[in-house]
Amino acid sequence: MKLAIITQAQFFVEEDKIITTLFDEGLDILHLYKPGSEPLYFERLLTLIPEDYHSKIVIHEHYYMKQEFDLGGIHLDFPSQEMPQGYRGKVSRSCNDISMLKELKRQSRYVFLHNVFDSLHLPNEKASFTTVEIHEAARNGLIDKNVYALGGMNADSIRWAHDEGFGGVVFCGDIWNRFNIQSQNDYKELITHFQRLRRLVK
Repeated sequence: MKLAIITQAQFFVEEDKIITTLFDEGLDILHLYKPGSEPLYFERLLTLIPEDYHSKIVIHEHYYMKQEFDLGGIHLDFPSQEMPQGYRGKVSRSCNDISMLKELKRQSRYVFLHNVFDSLHLPNEKASFTTVEIHEAARNGLIDKNVYALGGMNADSIRWAHDEGFGGVVFCGDIWNRFNIQSQNDYKELITHFQRLRRLVK
């Protein structure tokens, strides 16, 4: 099972160091998600991350950077979002409708299914499904190695996701709530928690 992390929506001073350390500790995939931010800031961050890790980074906008920095792929945040014209590389997608999984999996390297649980990062984002609905989808073969669980994921839900057949787990709030980008520069707690998550992911 893969372990993925979505970045904070804002850029911050220690970000390149944290991301590099997460990769050093075994992070499989980083989703670079900074909605509405200028390309210059993305480029600056990517130049500070070792090139050896660029193939593990997926970008959610400014898709030309996939080629420029030899990134791992691009991500489409909405099922109706069209592929960039002429793009032929790897793509992943987001989905909050189980009935669309079969079709989206055919078009994608993997699909984020959200919100599996109430978001830990955005209090107004509630679970889109019941655990019974998830279990039924798994029983019907809709959830498999190409579907990653997103939304409210924490250490306690990793085994559940594994048992339901998800191919990956996606973390956001459970990681970033352990570091205040405005006032902290010591990110040891965040890394220690990630190390625990890494041990739990099979």
